[in-house]
Amino acid sequence: MRPLERFNAWESFATPQHIELVQSSFKKVVPIAGAAADLFYDRLFEIAPDVRPLFPQDLTEQKKKLMDMLGTAVDSLHKLDTILPAVQALGWRHKGYGVTAAHYAPVGAALLWTLEQGLGDAFTPEVKGAWTEAYSALAGVMTG
Repeated sequence: MRPLERFNAWESFATPQHIELVQSSFKKVVPIAGAAADLFYDRLFEIAPDVRPLFPQDLTEQKKKLMDMLGTAVDSLHKLDTILPAVQALGWRHKGYGVTAAHYAPVGAALLWTLEQGLGDAFTPEVKGAWTEAYSALAGVMTG
């Protein structure tokens, strides 16, 4: 995907309604961030065991990085010009760790599953749709 296509994919996601759904739902995850990170990695390694070697044995710091990165991305969804270069750089760093485009699908699935577990009934079809679009847009920028 070329830079302009990535930008257009992001723009189509970044409606005020989608951003509000993602941000308001993530606020409910913040108090359970540690448990959410545990759920995420457990689920990721269950559905994609081939990615486990890409991570350190001790995931303590990795879990913190995940939740910090998610928080930063979610908080910055309304500031496309600010977040896009950082998301691209994150994608380049991940390529250096051996992450391929194929790895993004199970990561997205694990993220959505984690949100569903953490949010329960608050994980409505609308919230799921907004998160799906947000993740797809971010993954598109990272893999581009």
